[in-house]
Amino acid sequence: MIGAYRALAVTLFYLGDFEAARQYAISGIQIWRSGGVQSPVEEVTAPAVTCLCVEAVFEWHFGEITSCQATMAEGISLAKDLNDMHALAVVLCWAAILGHFERNPATVERFASDLIELSTRHQFAYWLAGGEVLRGWARSASGDRTEGLSRIEDGIVDWRATGSKICVPYWLALKAEALHLADRTSEALEAIREAEALAESSEERWWSAELYRLRGVFLTAMSAEETQIEASFCEAIRIATEQKSVSLARRAEASYAEYRRQKASRSGGRGFRLPLW
Repeated sequence: MIGAYRALAVTLFYLGDFEAARQYAISGIQIWRSGGVQSPVEEVTAPAVTCLCVEAVFEWHFGEITSCQATMAEGISLAKDLNDMHALAVVLCWAAILGHFERNPATVERFASDLIELSTRHQFAYWLAGGEVLRGWARSASGDRTEGLSRIEDGIVDWRATGSKICVPYWLALKAEALHLADRTSEALEAIREAEALAESSEERWWSAELYRLRGVFLTAMSAEETQIEASFCEAIRIATEQKSVSLARRAEASYAEYRRQKASRSGGRGFRLPLW
């Protein structure tokens, strides 16, 4: 049952149905916390660890920022207690992703480095690639634009080489952020367009609100038509609100408000740069 709840929680999460996904994750966690659970089924990753990971992510989306860190820490502790190295790789990856959500390069660097070391030791090619993308973002956000972008691009290539398509729209969003920070905004916008196309074809919608917000930020920097910019921010807000992601809705609303503030203070409302975060 825990494995079934984990499968439903993860699938619905990637589809962007956060509310329903969270209920399944909570159900899996409740069974695990009831104690004495023994499963005759051997899974690739301990499902209770995955349920804790996604619950931490949901807590962040729903604005429960304080508790999300404790839940993720519990997942890391459980993976270590179980001596489940694959589960530990999963939770380290999501801990780094949570650090990115919170715009904390030091946290991302720490968890990504641990993930890379673990994945190299156990030959987890999949998680190694993810760790490289995340460490690349951390380096880029910390000011090392060239090395950071190179790591991100290499990591995406290695991730795709495993045959996986999941998470690629999210990785491309990280690449777009790094490109924008390196003053290559037109390329950043192309990365967003690729991410949006992939998300549309795969129905992987968990980061769609942020893709639209970033599109608005990049279009603003490129002095695009106001209708395109406004449509991007409004769609970001709509998606985040529909998914009940309090954190992404606040972020999109803040970017849109800053856009309108700067537009009102400038002649013609064009030729300015919004904060990326």
